[in-house]
Amino acid sequence: MQLFGKMSLLLLGISMSLCVSAEQTKVVEFNVKPGGVVHTFSERVSKYECTFTYASQGGTNEQWLMSVGLSEDDQLFSCSVWRPQGKSYLFFTQFKAELKGTKIEYANAFSETAVTGQRDVPLKPDEFTVGESTVTQRDGKFSAQLSKLTVIGRTRHEEL
Repeated sequence: MQLFGKMSLLLLGISMSLCVSAEQTKVVEFNVKPGGVVHTFSERVSKYECTFTYASQGGTNEQWLMSVGLSEDDQLFSCSVWRPQGKSYLFFTQFKAELKGTKIEYANAFSETAVTGQRDVPLKPDEFTVGESTVTQRDGKFSAQLSKLTVIGRTRHEEL
C-alpha cells in the first residue's frame, strides 16, 4: 500500500475513534439501484448531514451502508459510504457526497481491483475532485468503479 494510503487510513482511524457516543454515530443500510437514474440518500447527526447522490448501471440492487459520526468534541463530522461485500458489480456513471455544515478536511474514494480482488484501492487523484463541501467524480476520468467513499469535515463553530 502506498504511504499516502496508509496515512489516510491512519487519519480515518484516529478521526473515527473520536466518535464514541452512540447518539453521535449512525450506520444505516440502503439500496444502491442501477438503471442510470440519479438517486440520493441522506443521513444526519445533530445539525450535520451527509448526502450521497449517484447514478449507476448494470446488475441489480446492492445493499450499501452509510456511516455518519460526530466527534466527541463536535469538531469533526465523518461520512462513509461503502458496500460491505467489497466489490460493487455496478458501474457508477456519477457520484457526489456532500457534507452540510462542515468544510471538508479529508476525502478519499476507493475501488476493488477485479484482477487481484484487493480491497480499498484508492482511486487515482484525477478520478475525483474535492471541494469545500463536496466530493465528486471527474467526468471523463472516473473509471466507474466505486466500493467506498470516505469524507471528514471540520464543523463550523461560531466564536463567542
